[in-house]
Formats: sequence, C-alpha cells, structure tokens
Amino acid sequence: MFTSVDEDFSAYGLLDHRHTPEIEQVTGAQILFTPHLAPMNRGILATCYARPTSGTTPTTASLLASLARSYKREPFVVIRPTPPSTKATLGTNSVHITARFDKRTGYVIVLSALDNLAKGASGGAVQAANVALGIEESMGLSQVGMYP
Repeated sequence: MFTSVDEDFSAYGLLDHRHTPEIEQVTGAQILFTPHLAPMNRGILATCYARPTSGTTPTTASLLASLARSYKREPFVVIRPTPPSTKATLGTNSVHITARFDKRTGYVIVLSALDNLAKGASGGAVQAANVALGIEESMGLSQVGMYP
C-alpha cells in the first residue's frame, strides 16, 4: 500500500529473491540480486553482480559489446553506455541495460530499468501473442517513452 512505502526505500528478497534462479538459469552465471522497493507508481531498476568465469578478464567495453551482440535483434532491449533510468522506460515495452567491470573487486555489474506495467505481464503477453500469431513482434507495443 502507498502509505507503507511513501517516503521509504527498502531492500527485499535478500539472498533468496524468487527471480534469482531464473536469472542464473538464463545467464549461466551465479549472481547476487537484491531488488529495492521505491515509492514509484511503476518501474524497476535492478542492479546485479556476478563474477566472470575463470580465465576471463572482461572490460566494460567488452561487456557492452557482448550485450549489444546478444541483443541486436531484440527490438525492446536497449544497451546503453550510461546507467539506465526508470523514467526513460516509462510507458514502453523496452528494457534499458548497461554493464561495468570493476577491476578492484573483480565483479561484473549489470543495471537494467523497465516499466513493470508496460514490460510486465501485459506487454510480455502481447509480445508473445504477436510472435505466436506470426505478426511483427513489436505490433501494438511502444518503444518510445513518455518522458523526454
């Protein structure tokens, strides 16, 4: 309820968030994921940490290049050199992602922002229906945010 979260910012799902296994399954990496609850009408900003596989030493540039290659055919994934913001995704089915490699700690840091109402279950359902029906994947889904 709004009265519970207004003027508050808190972490939840420490060490056992329900989406951690899904993220690890898709990425093949062991990650540390701690979401935060902020008093916003909509939007999710996630910061995830992972150690690179042994024998690899990424750079921020190589991480961004790898993400760009992986998602180049995905109309709703935007790889950014700057940290994403939830306002930039407001009203869209897009997710904005960036990554960094911290040489000091040896961790990869990935940040993503999305509108959890537009990119959430409703946008995902429309996108999946478009694919299933063989029509343009982005039909009826916005890629341009409501905030400049």
